[in-house]
Amino acid sequence: MTISMYQVAVPSLVRSLNNLIAILEKASAHAEAKKIDPAVLIASRLFPDMLPFNRQVHIASDIARRGIARLAGVEAPVIEDNETTFAELGDRLRSVVKYIESFTPEQIDGSEEKVITLPVGKETMTFAGQDYLLFFILPNVYFHVTTAYDILRHCGVEIGKRDFLGAPR
Repeated sequence: MTISMYQVAVPSLVRSLNNLIAILEKASAHAEAKKIDPAVLIASRLFPDMLPFNRQVHIASDIARRGIARLAGVEAPVIEDNETTFAELGDRLRSVVKYIESFTPEQIDGSEEKVITLPVGKETMTFAGQDYLLFFILPNVYFHVTTAYDILRHCGVEIGKRDFLGAPR
């Protein structure tokens, strides 16, 4: 059995971002129940030199959105990083999920050997499409979703591994 680039990319990214939406909703409910200003959780970090929760959400959604667009050979829409509430972050994630779901297998499949160039600071990283998906997009999205989860868990939000993984399929 073979598995296509689309089958690896789209369902995995959609699942991770949808799970993060559910985690955001639990965090919002937690803040309300415990009378915690949601802005405190949104600005929380695991360590002073790490990015805060909201930036973890921004980066996870940006990598997923831009990554799929690059594989398909299209320009991703610009999204401003100006969300200040759980609701706004959830709306951002929902719009990214909708965008990713708008791609068809025909747009993504066959991109395994496509040359992907990625500007990173003053340098440019170059990948074959399959390597870009497997070794850049997916690990980065998982890293930032995990870090967002960890920040909220560290702040006392009652979430667990099932929240991160989502419901079984």
